[in-house]
Amino acid sequence: MGNKALDINPPNATYHLSTHGSDWLWAAFSIFGVALLGVVGWAFSRPRGTRLFHQIAIVVLTTGSLAYFSMASDLGWTPVEVEFRGEGTRQIWYVRYINWFIAFPLLLLELLLATGLPLSDIFTTLFMSIVLVISGLVAALVPSTYKWGYYVFGAGALFYIWNVLLWHGPRTTFAAGGAIRSGYRIASAYLSLLLLLYPIAWACSEGGNVISVTSEMIWYGILDVLAGPVFLVFFLWELRAADYNAFGLQSGKYTDKSGYVSNNQAGAPATKAAAAGDV
Repeated sequence: MGNKALDINPPNATYHLSTHGSDWLWAAFSIFGVALLGVVGWAFSRPRGTRLFHQIAIVVLTTGSLAYFSMASDLGWTPVEVEFRGEGTRQIWYVRYINWFIAFPLLLLELLLATGLPLSDIFTTLFMSIVLVISGLVAALVPSTYKWGYYVFGAGALFYIWNVLLWHGPRTTFAAGGAIRSGYRIASAYLSLLLLLYPIAWACSEGGNVISVTSEMIWYGILDVLAGPVFLVFFLWELRAADYNAFGLQSGKYTDKSGYVSNNQAGAPATKAAAAGDV
């Protein structure tokens, strides 16, 4: 399948994707696609009001599937002059950064909503994940040594994210219980380790031109599969028996509030679904 994709969409950069790299990307796309279908079915098997974390996962997996379909088809890139180790241009895959721009904040949101962190801290952490991705994209597109300045900005944002995940998050009050705290510690350590490996991969590929584009795809692909389908399935499994009412994730819809008041005025008990909303 890789041969056909590269024949239809031939690369015009000096350092470019090989047919074996395209084959691997099709395999990663299949993993994302299967995981997406599984989570969609899982979400609809749950009662309304307990699907928020599953719906976040659906968005992440859908975005990842689109990105890997594009990269496997040799689309979504632009040639940029290399700084080190040779001359010519290298394929820079901006579609990957579009995927990360959506996926990284949502992965953090998925994790941090289970903690007792205030919304202001969660918002700032999500913003730092956007700084991390944008810094990487701009750095990859800059052909001169100034790219490493953006790399430092991204590293600073990453240290902030680690501080929240590994220090502040575990020390909050977990309203959903100790089991969620234990699952959070494992998930946050796992995600933090993966976030450490992304900048190393960037320095060896887009930054330093040390490894080939195909090796870059294999490295990033493994990280994305571990941070996407594997992480999300594990985290959702840990939440399978959690009491969603304990998270306090009411939708805040006016219709829900109206229904809640009407039922009380009529003397009927308020239902859990009305209290929790449709999140």
